[in-house]
Amino acid sequence: MKRFKPLRAVLSSVILVGFAALTASGAWAQQVLTVAAFPAVDDIVRAAIPAWKKKYPNVDIKVVSRQFSDHHTAMTTALSTSSYLPDVMALEVGYVGRFAQGNGLENLSAAPYNIQTSQSRYVAYAYDQATNVRGEVVAAPSDIGPGTLLYRSDILEKAGVKPEDLTRSWDSYVSSGVKIKTVTGSYLLAHARDIKDILIRTGIQPGEGLYFDKGNRVLVTSPRFERAFKLAQQVRAQKLDAKVTAWSNEWSEGFKRGALTTQLTGAWLAGHLNNWLAPDTKGKWRASDLPEGASAAFGGAFLAIPKGAAAANKPMAWELIKLLTQTRALQLAAFKSQDAFPALVETHSDAFFEQPIEFLGGQKARLLWRTAASRISAVAVHKQDAFAEEVINTELDKVLDQGKDIKTALADAHRLLERRATR
Repeated sequence: MKRFKPLRAVLSSVILVGFAALTASGAWAQQVLTVAAFPAVDDIVRAAIPAWKKKYPNVDIKVVSRQFSDHHTAMTTALSTSSYLPDVMALEVGYVGRFAQGNGLENLSAAPYNIQTSQSRYVAYAYDQATNVRGEVVAAPSDIGPGTLLYRSDILEKAGVKPEDLTRSWDSYVSSGVKIKTVTGSYLLAHARDIKDILIRTGIQPGEGLYFDKGNRVLVTSPRFERAFKLAQQVRAQKLDAKVTAWSNEWSEGFKRGALTTQLTGAWLAGHLNNWLAPDTKGKWRASDLPEGASAAFGGAFLAIPKGAAAANKPMAWELIKLLTQTRALQLAAFKSQDAFPALVETHSDAFFEQPIEFLGGQKARLLWRTAASRISAVAVHKQDAFAEEVINTELDKVLDQGKDIKTALADAHRLLERRATR
């Protein structure tokens, strides 16, 4: 193995020289970079093309856009078959974990990329989310989703509930929901699963992930899962959830009609409510911290380079990723146009954070979300996280709809996940 180390060093040097020489000479004529993305990352990339063309006029950008699920299914297939691979691949954080433990993505912490030299520029927990157990960084953070509680201030006022009643504790949150439902008829939240999604993300210890720890030990019988299931069960038992899932027609209609009082979510949802989900409810929503001061991340986009992509395009693919994730002006532009909360720390001092948000009744909520982002700890990702989420949701449904015992449900999930932990 030692004999190959000098060879690797020489190859890295050659690639670095190629980076510099090709960039300096502008010898990228006829070159086209393909970027595979999902909404709204696709629009963010398209909006950055003018800035890109100023630097690299001979390199065109082709954006291939698919809906969220279709995109990640296509990327999974492309990586497993090494066919139809884009030059740059957008990934949601849940899929970063799935792909990070394999060998399908370029290690951006190795030469010639050396992303670690810019580590301090990214939000710490987001950078760590893209780091696998081998210490390799497989993607660059583009945007993040600090957790928040969005609530209808008009419904709370009608019910005689104060905003602090929602956040004092989780028990207070649920009891407030009882009063809201009794007085107004509005549901506390869309689905009992939403409260589970928050609680399993709180109280995570160093070295632990959401469902697995660094040693592949399954964590779903821990107290945080038990509490999450119990509170979700209370919400369902008291008929406080509308039993509608996120992104369904019923979900969006619930926002429009005032049938849903709160939503535990990422900060980006305020923008979606304003732009297309429920624009007519402008001024009626407010944002707050999560109950009990919980800190959690909801979503986040990353950009990666597939190992099997065309080698000749990789230097420019990395230049594009740096432009999108390390350019203050572009990160802020994406924040302003798409509510993509920037992963670039140097943007967080911008005056835009202090501007009131009309949709939220003039509240300066971005300051709240900025503080929340600084409190979030990194959660280790695992290649089976997406499968584990399906298993846990299935078992929770059995608890909510069939009355299955919580400990039994979590034990069943534990056994199933143990068989998949090391695959």
